[in-house]
Amino acid sequence: MANFFTRLIDKFLGEPEIDWDELEADLISADIGAKRVIPLIEELRRRNEQDACDIADYIKAQLRSAFPAELPALPTPENGKPCVLMMVGVNGAGKTTTSAKLAYHLQKQGYKVLLAAADTFRAAAVEQLESWATRLNVPMYKGNPNQDPASVCYEAHTRALNTGVDYVICDTAGRLHTRHNLMEELSKIRRSIAKQDATAPHACYLVVDATTGGNALMQAMEFHKATPLDAVVITKMDGSGKGGVAVAIQDELHISPVMLGVGEGKDDLLKFDVKQYVNSIL
Repeated sequence: MANFFTRLIDKFLGEPEIDWDELEADLISADIGAKRVIPLIEELRRRNEQDACDIADYIKAQLRSAFPAELPALPTPENGKPCVLMMVGVNGAGKTTTSAKLAYHLQKQGYKVLLAAADTFRAAAVEQLESWATRLNVPMYKGNPNQDPASVCYEAHTRALNTGVDYVICDTAGRLHTRHNLMEELSKIRRSIAKQDATAPHACYLVVDATTGGNALMQAMEFHKATPLDAVVITKMDGSGKGGVAVAIQDELHISPVMLGVGEGKDDLLKFDVKQYVNSIL
């Protein structure tokens, strides 16, 4: 979606008449979602707006209005108990990297953080998280190969309770969201963590890849059925991803982004800001 509005203005500037069908197709191709795009185009048609700059300003305002005034924030530890964050998403979305970056983000704020490597059936995932943990100097708990992920999260939570950890970040298995038994695994992890703290996990974040477009919305729908989602992290915003999927997820599921991944560096995880988001996709 980079330079989307620049291209839009260049395309229609000086044209005697706006091609509304083409504009609608452009917006949908930017992954914003038909639920918002179709009424938006209908309103522009009704107004018979012909100035490309005014059209761009109107679309920009509509994108900003998609999100609630109060966006989700990271929960904070209460009553001396660790705050448990559950990270979910399909393989390749950047979930493990995001878990590590989030741990680093919290550690920089002075919190004690523990990473839990719960993707136990994929050795590469555990190794990747371990590599990040070592690089960022963040403690990590891992179980045995092929250990039940729920028990790994339970044991990590137990360690956190006993050692004064502020945050436990559980990097769960990133398998295909279409397989029921693997989604049931997420429910089992929730039940396991809740045994020691009925309020845990305190947030469940879905990590989606901006480059997957409409598939990210489908993933959000499926994961939300399996385990209630509190917010979304959109990764790879620095790549070819259009980023509009954040709007589509908000419109369809009323789940807002909490952070954006904008690169591979340890500091490339930014708090979601509506104005910055809309400006960045210009």
